[in-house]
Amino acid sequence: MPDSAGQLFVVATPIGHLGDISARAKQVLSSVDLVLCEDTRVTAKLMAALEIRPSLNSFHEYTDALKRRQFVDMLVAGKSIALVTDAGTPAISDPGSFLVADAVAAGVIVIPIPGPSAVIAALSISGLPIDRFTFVGFPPHKKGRQSFFKDLAKIDHIIVLYESTHRIMKTLEALKELGRSLVVGRELTKMHETIYRGLPAEVMQQIEATSSKGEFVIVIAPA
Repeated sequence: MPDSAGQLFVVATPIGHLGDISARAKQVLSSVDLVLCEDTRVTAKLMAALEIRPSLNSFHEYTDALKRRQFVDMLVAGKSIALVTDAGTPAISDPGSFLVADAVAAGVIVIPIPGPSAVIAALSISGLPIDRFTFVGFPPHKKGRQSFFKDLAKIDHIIVLYESTHRIMKTLEALKELGRSLVVGRELTKMHETIYRGLPAEVMQQIEATSSKGEFVIVIAPA
């Protein structure tokens, strides 16, 4: 349970398997005054499964500065708030970082409640030397996409990125230019979790033989 009011809890939630929720995360979510979430419908299902019924409000990429200010004002006034995303750790390739920055600027205590992260999960099973890596999030859809992949060639250590079901093959095609092997996780911790290994062309063949549906994490081996 929160030690005192006026705290922002950044709470990691399962990326697929409900069993990955921590006891501490459940305790915090059941005791705060408000839970801010990317999609209230998604989080409502998680809360129902956990048998808790917190007050929910949306917080996503379209949440403007004025609404962020209202949430920070609640924190300053003594309310406790938990920030979650649809899956995984908030603020990682996620607009939650803006709320955290606002809260810190207002003198609010921000407390991490660690847990599932697709980036760390993929790295842990990569079999690569993970003493250094760069996480680059999702590749741009259009503007800046070409320069994005060109810049990857300048990074000589491990690179991790996300990709969606709609663009995975296009991204793997672009990664052929690097000439580096990959470890690709699809639907990590979910029923159809699949791990692919090999050069981009080989991974493309493996995906074609299985499925391109789902969320992907791509780990690029060092140069």
